[in-house]
Amino acid sequence: MSMQFNQFSAFDDDAGDKAGNQADKVHVRVQQRNGRKCITTVAGLADDLDIKRICKAFKKNFSCNGALQKDEDDGEVIQLSGDQRTNVMEFLVDQEICHKDEVVLHGF
Repeated sequence: MSMQFNQFSAFDDDAGDKAGNQADKVHVRVQQRNGRKCITTVAGLADDLDIKRICKAFKKNFSCNGALQKDEDDGEVIQLSGDQRTNVMEFLVDQEICHKDEVVLHGF
């Protein structure tokens, strides 16, 4: 009696999505600094946007400090002080900079 099993990889269908859609996603991450302090980073915004102006709007609306950092992989990355993940996502969707399904929240 011989049995046949379907051999498949659980990550095959996911791998195709990541390669195609990863470039047009906006990644919002939080990084622990020291103690209770943390930094929120926003990477993957489109190149045709005025990222400096968006950073200025983040700083004004969220009452926090922020900076632009150059990165080889992600281009320009916005750094904000504090955990601003949900604020950033709501701002990007409200101002129609990107859609809700294009924003990926990372962190604890």
